[in-house]
Amino acid sequence: MSDKKKDSHREGPIKVSYVFPNGDRYEGECSRSESGVMMRSGTGKHTSASGLIYTGEWQEDKMHGRGTLQHPSGALYEGELKDNMYHGIGKYTFPDGSTYEGHFNRNRLEGEGAFTNSQGLVWTGEFHGKAALGLKLQH
Repeated sequence: MSDKKKDSHREGPIKVSYVFPNGDRYEGECSRSESGVMMRSGTGKHTSASGLIYTGEWQEDKMHGRGTLQHPSGALYEGELKDNMYHGIGKYTFPDGSTYEGHFNRNRLEGEGAFTNSQGLVWTGEFHGKAALGLKLQH
């Protein structure tokens, strides 16, 4: 198939409101893949039946770009995502109110960041998953 023919079959984003069989809901933009399947693409809001809410950018049916993910526990992630994972710069607020602000790599704290505990003490430095050696307390 030539590129010219492919382009004539492509559609721009379509606004949808869809309820999945498991009770999840999606409101936002979709587009049709080359195989004809409708996929979340563009911006939209997905609310799971369990109460997880993602509002942000989608690419090929995955959370990808900037967005906000609210967990039923009260935890909140705001920032960059890639392939349904925290990836890039973001802020994670834990249910107790403590926060981590900095770099994420495939859902892990990775690189420069700052952790603020629920009492307001701020620790900065290099984070590597669960390890964070040599953090400095800000005064």
